[in-house]
This record gives sequence, structure tokens and C-alpha cells, in this order.
Amino acid sequence: MDYPFFHVSHYIDGQFVDRGPRFDILYPATNHVIGSAPEAGAAEVDAAVQAAARAFRQWSRTPVAERRLILKRFAQLIRDHEAELAAIETWDVGRPISENRAGYIPRIAANIEFFADFAATHGSEAYPMDNGYINYVLRQPVGVAALIAPWNIPLLQATWKMGPALAFGNTVVMKPAELTPIGTWRLAQLAHEAGVPPGVINVIHGFGPNSAGEFLTKHPDVKLISFTGETTTGKIIMAAASSTLKRVSFELGGKGANLIFADADLDRAVAISLRSSFFNQGEFCLAGPRLLVQRPIYDAFLERFRAAAANLTVGDPFAASTKVGALISREHHERVSSYIAIARDSGARIIQGGTQPNLPSPFDQGNFLQPTIIVDVQPRDRVCQEEIFGPVVTVAPFDDEEEAIAIANGVGYGLSAVVQTRDVGRAVRLGAALEAGTIWINDFFVRDLRVPFGGMKNSGIGREGGHYSLEFYTEAKTICLSNQ
Repeated sequence: MDYPFFHVSHYIDGQFVDRGPRFDILYPATNHVIGSAPEAGAAEVDAAVQAAARAFRQWSRTPVAERRLILKRFAQLIRDHEAELAAIETWDVGRPISENRAGYIPRIAANIEFFADFAATHGSEAYPMDNGYINYVLRQPVGVAALIAPWNIPLLQATWKMGPALAFGNTVVMKPAELTPIGTWRLAQLAHEAGVPPGVINVIHGFGPNSAGEFLTKHPDVKLISFTGETTTGKIIMAAASSTLKRVSFELGGKGANLIFADADLDRAVAISLRSSFFNQGEFCLAGPRLLVQRPIYDAFLERFRAAAANLTVGDPFAASTKVGALISREHHERVSSYIAIARDSGARIIQGGTQPNLPSPFDQGNFLQPTIIVDVQPRDRVCQEEIFGPVVTVAPFDDEEEAIAIANGVGYGLSAVVQTRDVGRAVRLGAALEAGTIWINDFFVRDLRVPFGGMKNSGIGREGGHYSLEFYTEAKTICLSNQ
């Protein structure tokens, strides 16, 4: 097959910069080198932060209406390059191109557009006092924002963070994951074309410890950090941020439960569960890899779900028929596969998948894994407790609401959950009882940019979305106006 080659660079102070040792970018579906990117050292990180700090003085004072026009041009360029960006995301991640074409790029543009409009139209607060004084609240940008995005949905996460940070007047230094640098680099090019002023957006590449990630999170001129990624890394970043009291917003790991009650529409339940289990190869913090099925329908559901999973096409991400692409790297493939071995060793049964599919060259060199279903598990088993982050799910029966809630809440994560039932009262009860930041009733991954998004327990700190993003990316200042 024909491979592109992406010569990725940093974007610092309005210039594309090739400084630092370069590292290879691999296509997950074949492990072929498709590009290279430079690793930022302390000097490059400092240059990016200082550029952002200088730009902040002007960008923070730029009228909101003017910022809005610039960001709307940026969003329109994203839409204009939809086909290209969809392909880049597949080269970067190994996700099927069909998923990138199903509204994914317009949603990326919407992340920029929504917050550009929100910043220009939101109101402030005023509190008249009985003595005639009036208190009113100003919302002002914080400063330089460090935005650290994960490798699983890099374009979506980049704009989810850029949108509010920029719209509310902050400047940004973004570090994409080292495994997926291409898309964010291309976004920088589009932002440059849209007329975003130099220094307002900076993109640096590199790794975590003793590299770009550590230098960025410890930099004294960074005022806030928005990070999406693994929980352990979040704890390290929080420790690094504490010495300078940076504000932080973390969306971390997940181990969501998918609760399917006996009164659920069985066909719909299977369709929803396929998506919540195997979308993006299961490399999705919002996934629902713990399927809990009420005992009266357990056997019927499991039979249909297993057959549907077995029918998912695994292979070439650019083929229109492919439903499951490649895992991000060989290392991650080995990690995910190790959990299948752990499950077998604990006495669980693998009733579907569990092995690498037999694919033709060059995909036989890729990081593919069949959709995998594990049964005969106990709630405290490692495969039910730890985030696997791959196309591996467990299915277990339950008897009543009380048991389902106890199992669902019995993990250290609390990012999302799915409840499938036709009983409105039950849906309300479960929505209140489940320990998760987002709970979908009879669907999965439906997002409204106005609502809070984030996790409980080890799944994160803080919320973003709508005015929750406003609260994070701005300082609230109270002005008390005398009546004299």
C-alpha cells in the first residue's frame, strides 16, 4: 500500500520550528513509519510558554467579537478540510475511516464554534444590595493554558480544550500524545491560515517524564492545566502543578458499567452495547466494558451480543466495511492481550475473540485484536476492576437493582455509565444512584457541549462544558459599586 510521510514540526510563536531530536510516527495498522516529529526540550517548551505569555497581553484584551470571528474562521477551515482530517485521524490512531466520516470532523469544528459563540453571548452576574450597593462579576482569562491531549481521539480532545481556552481569552501551549502528533500539527496549520495571532496557539511535541510533558506542567508561567489521559499520569501532573498552585482539570480513566435490565429492547441493547464496547477499538475512556445483564435475559442477550461481535469486520482502517481498527501500538496490544491471559488464569471463559485476527500483508504486522467477550467473572476480578482500554469486555448477570448498583459502583473509577430499561422510574433511580459523571439512558456517547463533563473518584477532577468551562478558564472578579 502507499504510505504518506508527515514531517511534523513544533508551532511556536507563529512559526513552524524543527528543533530537537526526531522520533518516528508509526501507522498502527501496519507499524510502518509514516512520519517523524521533533521532541521538545526545556528550551522549546520555555520558548512556547514565553510566546504564549507575550501573546496573552494582547489576546486577552482583544474584543470578544473579534476573537469570535477568528475562531469561526478556524472552525470553517476544519470543516473545509473534513476529508483530509478524517484520513489523518485514521493514520494517527488506526480508527476505521467510517467512524471519522460519521460526524466526527464536524464535531471537532463545533468544539471551536460553540465556545466562540458562548464567549460572545454569555451574560454576567449582578447582585443589588438593600443598602443600594451593587456587586457585579467580571470574568477574565487566566493566562497561559497547558493543554495535554490523549492519543485515542486526538483531534476531538485538542479542540475540546482549545475552544474554551481561546474563546475566553487565554493563550495555549498544546502537547499532543507522542503517538499521535499529526492531527494537532495540522490544526496548527489551519489556525495559522485562519489568522490566529502568533503565540496564541503553540504546539510542542514530545514525551512525558524528563521531556515536553514534564517541562510544560512544571513551568512557572503556566497558569492552568487541562489534561486527559491515564489516572497515574494525572496524579504525577497534579503533584508537579502543586508547587505553583496551577489550577487543574483532569479527565482520567474509566471502567464504565452498562446495565441492561430485563425490560430493555433487546435489539437496541445489543446495538448500543456493541458501540459502547468496541467503538474506537475500545480505546475510549467513556466505554462501557462491564456489561451487567439482568438474569432473565442474560442468555438471550449474550447469544445475540456474541454473534454481533463476531460479525464485526476487523482489518484495514481505510476499508469502508471495517468496524474495528488497530490498537495504537505493539506495546499497548501486549498490555491489552495480557488481561485476556489474566482472565483465563482466573477461571473466566473467553467466548468470543481473544486472539489476533488472521489478516493479509501488510496488516498482519499491525496491532489488531478481535472483539473479545469474557464471561464467568466475579466483580473483584482484575479484568472487572482495571481499565483495559481495548476491545475486551466482561459480561455478568445480576438479579435486581440493588445488586446492579453495588457492582456498578464497586470500582475505583466513575466517569460514565449506561442504563438500558423502559422503566422511567428505574432510570431516574439509577441515574441518581450510580457514581459516574455522565450516565446515558438507552443510548451511548450523545454529547451536548452545554452540559458538565468529567469524572468522579479516580476518573478525574473538575468539569468542563458550557459555563463549567467558563469557570475553569476564567478568573471571577467581584466589583462592589458604591451608591455614593
